[in-house]
Amino acid sequence: MVQKEYKHSKLFPDLEDIPKDAAIDILEQKVFLSGGELKEWNGPFSKVYSPIYIHSNRESAPKYLGSYPEMNGEAAIKVMHAAKLAYNQGMGEWPTMQVKNRIIHVESFLKAFLHTKPEIVKWLMWEIGKNKGDSEAEFDRTVDYINDTIEALKEQDRNASKLELNSGIYAQVKRGPIGVVLCMGPYNYPLNETFATLIPALIMGNTVIFRPAKFGILLIHPLLQIFKDCFPKGVINVIYGDGKETAGKLMESGGIDVLAFIGSSKIANLLKRQHPSPNRLRSVLGLDAKNPAIVLADADLEIAVNECINGALAFNGQRCTALKILYVQKEILPHFLELFTLKVEQLKAGMPWEKDAYITPLPEPNKPVYLKELIDDAVLKGATILNEGGGVSHQSIFFPTVLFPVNKNMRIYSEEQFGPIVPIVPFDDISEPLNYIVESNYGQQVSLFSNNADTLAKLIDPLINQVCRININTKCQRGPDAFPFNGRKDSAEGTLSVIDALRVFSIRTMVATRDTEQNKQIFTQILEGRKSHFLSTDFLL
Repeated sequence: MVQKEYKHSKLFPDLEDIPKDAAIDILEQKVFLSGGELKEWNGPFSKVYSPIYIHSNRESAPKYLGSYPEMNGEAAIKVMHAAKLAYNQGMGEWPTMQVKNRIIHVESFLKAFLHTKPEIVKWLMWEIGKNKGDSEAEFDRTVDYINDTIEALKEQDRNASKLELNSGIYAQVKRGPIGVVLCMGPYNYPLNETFATLIPALIMGNTVIFRPAKFGILLIHPLLQIFKDCFPKGVINVIYGDGKETAGKLMESGGIDVLAFIGSSKIANLLKRQHPSPNRLRSVLGLDAKNPAIVLADADLEIAVNECINGALAFNGQRCTALKILYVQKEILPHFLELFTLKVEQLKAGMPWEKDAYITPLPEPNKPVYLKELIDDAVLKGATILNEGGGVSHQSIFFPTVLFPVNKNMRIYSEEQFGPIVPIVPFDDISEPLNYIVESNYGQQVSLFSNNADTLAKLIDPLINQVCRININTKCQRGPDAFPFNGRKDSAEGTLSVIDALRVFSIRTMVATRDTEQNKQIFTQILEGRKSHFLSTDFLL
């Protein structure tokens, strides 16, 4: 049976079993990027261990990957001064640069970035346990996001390359930068989700302080030299170290103008409260979610099961958009549970480089313990583990677990598990899942499974005012990146998409004058002489 294979001690490899194209060298990361210089850190360092265990001498241990600077608050403040100097109260080279020239810098970065794919894909596998296919997809999606951002900015600038006359006032309205951005991404998408805020923040003329996620730190190393070479001094700065010590001190200083953070609402609230001028701070936040699926009696079971498995267990359920609780109508429960459990038991556990490895090591060292606590609590309160192998962990691998029936007295009912546990709740009346969504602290997405247009229509109208995306007969997800990605309640602040991100990291600004001959002559002289980077009718192609 599959679960017996899961428990086998050779689930993790011996050193000689690692394919050559997956092997990785130890990296002692000793530098950080500040003010256009790669500066060597002379303080303490933090060690990085992989969630992948290596067998040696009849024992196994997490593979040592390297180390990074454990920077302190004082060092972070010095880096912030470099970012502020580059912004220079909006008068620096970067914020006053023509849009077309900022685009040239980003294109130069992208050209060099493309060559780092093999290295970054390996780091994604070793640092966070993401399988090779998903790691490659994350890199490719990041490339697409950068390209799409460039094209969106060109379109935005073209639309603004004209003067408007209204009520006797000539004006040109464009978008300008805000200031210094503190950018922190999540460990589950340490490249893509980070760049979804980093790139638009940069290209709109802000200067950035970037602190990598708590896991997925060393994968940034190949980018440091590229950042240094492709952007003016101080435009992009990279710090390392404990978030409380570095990000906390930066926020306390009041020198941060925009907080771009993807992670837990608890941490986001703490960071925002530390800023001395909260009304001046702009926040762009992607936070918690507990996205439900509602499977109705008239759903196509094959589609519903496949989408729910992929939605709940892709990358071990470590996605904010994952389906984290399933409501299934009682009429189809037996068939749904049988098919769902069968397919979960067929999922392959293995190392990220192995073909078809679906369940892979978890990067958080204490996560298996937490997940076991959730399962034990649910079982104690009446739930059953339906699938063979469920509830079992082997070092950093936690095997998918289907819990049924789940009720509101269980922790798994309301806590965001962020792991491979699938709680299933039976229901008779549609008001039951609807009430769950209304009473939830989160409001990101929902998936509805039904083949009845009338039924779906009746659910869409009330649910669209509770969540920000309703998925019909498909899993919850972020993409495509052209679509808005946001949430209600404690799930988000601000909207991210290719176009929306350009907006949240900028502010509408304008130059205006009365419609007089003298003023028109002044405008004409500025425009025809190309005397201003902002007041310009140049058309980007």
